[in-house]
Amino acid sequence: MAFLEAKALSKTYRNAEVPVPVLSSIHIEVEKGEMLAIVGPSGIGKSTLLHLLGGLDRPDSGRIRVGDADLSSMNNDELARFRNRNVGFVFQFHHLLPEFTAQENVAMPGWIGRSEKSAALKRAASLLLELGLEARSRHFPNQLSGGEQQRVAIARALLTDPLLFLADEPTGNLDLETSAKVFDLMRECHTKRGLTSVIVTHNPELAARCDRVLAMNRQQN
Repeated sequence: MAFLEAKALSKTYRNAEVPVPVLSSIHIEVEKGEMLAIVGPSGIGKSTLLHLLGGLDRPDSGRIRVGDADLSSMNNDELARFRNRNVGFVFQFHHLLPEFTAQENVAMPGWIGRSEKSAALKRAASLLLELGLEARSRHFPNQLSGGEQQRVAIARALLTDPLLFLADEPTGNLDLETSAKVFDLMRECHTKRGLTSVIVTHNPELAARCDRVLAMNRQQN
């Protein structure tokens, strides 16, 4: 049985009462320990699919299972707890909080999950050391390079030892050399921790380095 399974997912957004269909009857399975790349043209619904898989949004219809957890049956509070404890997100824009240091940004999921402040900071420091950012732990986001900011975002995504790692265009704002280094880091973390990962990317070279590539197209929608 697949670790991540989504069945018949459909999603339509309604802006100014005009329906905008994004996904229609999408099926996806990801095996435990697999790194899956999702590719496709802009506007096809890749980010929407990722948000549904991670419980950031809900489908209009269909079901999502992660391990033994049925996301479709959870209420909003249960879904928020599941996300915090079991899903690590990395986005194209790192979304670091500017008034907090790198270490504090990494610790944030622990604080949200009501971990002890000192324990979350200690865990954050360990992750920053592992990712080569120990010397930058007390720097604020505007004092970090783009690649460093994204490494901080990766550390933040790993703080709670998630079951599922989701990344939406994680190298989209980086130059080619930095993109390769950031992807190397994600691949290393994926393997070392036995993660199940889904990566949305426009970069065919990075997609080819994943275990499998899923190409979304208009016919699917």
